[in-house]
Amino acid sequence: MLDSVGCGELPDAAVYGDEGSNTLGNIDKQIPLRVPCLRSFGLERVVDLHGSAERAPVGAYGRMAEASAGKDSVTGHWEMMGIVLDRPFPTFPHGFPPQVITAFESSIGRPILGNVVASGTEIITKLGAEHVRTGRPIVYTSADSVFQIAAHEDVIPVPELYRMCEIAFDLVGKGMGVGRVIARPFVGREGAFTRTANRHDYALDPTGDTLLDHLTRGQIPVVAIGKVKDLFAGRGIGRAIPTASDEEGMARIAETMWSQEKGLIFANLVDFDTMYGHRNDVPGYATNLEKFDERLPSILAHLRESDLFIVTADHGNDPTTPSTDHSREYVPLLLYGRHVRGDTSLGTRQTFADLGQTLAANFGVGPLAHGTSFLEDIVAQHS
Repeated sequence: MLDSVGCGELPDAAVYGDEGSNTLGNIDKQIPLRVPCLRSFGLERVVDLHGSAERAPVGAYGRMAEASAGKDSVTGHWEMMGIVLDRPFPTFPHGFPPQVITAFESSIGRPILGNVVASGTEIITKLGAEHVRTGRPIVYTSADSVFQIAAHEDVIPVPELYRMCEIAFDLVGKGMGVGRVIARPFVGREGAFTRTANRHDYALDPTGDTLLDHLTRGQIPVVAIGKVKDLFAGRGIGRAIPTASDEEGMARIAETMWSQEKGLIFANLVDFDTMYGHRNDVPGYATNLEKFDERLPSILAHLRESDLFIVTADHGNDPTTPSTDHSREYVPLLLYGRHVRGDTSLGTRQTFADLGQTLAANFGVGPLAHGTSFLEDIVAQHS
């Protein structure tokens, strides 16, 4: 899962203020992407990129539309695993209501700073020094359904920040249906504050059974790499492997593929979103895409005869637009493996849940509540 690597605005993008968003396409217009491995999977059949293909794709390819309302990570991941939401999680474009903040302050025993919509890097630049001076945690939100708390690790130790997040989760998550509460610790001095890898997400329990639940009940191992465990509140996951960067994420993917005999390895590479999309860093985003592509051959070398390798995303976050928020976009769907029929178009899927339903069919579990399997469309016939 390449977090935020969308491939073009959805028909309802204007409702979300995302007209013209195309994360991959718009980056490529500014910085032509050198991603030969992704191209070989069929990426340029999904989104317009500079140049032309030298040969037919080696795998199956398509794009997926999000059927759920919203454009956040929880919604995208849940839908991919079989849950389609009929209404979005609540958002707070003017900050959280005063009574909510008052209740939170009372519970943690200190006042807060912020309570505004902001980028995480901007808010610590603006309020970090005051936070260090006063000890007040920084509360902020975004266009997504999130209650985020930033604190310097030397001022509010990470365990205490997590305790504050648990209090906030009871208040706005369980109490108001907010999708996530996120701990955002940082370090450094004024003018040079940087966020650390000790981020932690507190998410609501999925509202129904997911593919992960079906697999676990069927005694099929599920390994979550990166923030996947947090997004599903740990449900249906047998083993979780945290990561501090996409580079580490790729290393953990390779190691797990080598050691895991069977099951689902579900990885999220979050730097695309947090480090580059939310910061409107076009060169950084392009470089990270190329680094991912460079590592792919070594990852693919671990594939066994029966393995299926999938590249997709959960939403967009176009760094070329004025917005620093997620964007309502199609996401790419690229599948590769010994038994995947090459040069197979899957077209535009009407829901991310088609992928979950396909995996359910592949593992012989389910069916899931939503989605249409395309397993028979991609399986190559061998004599």
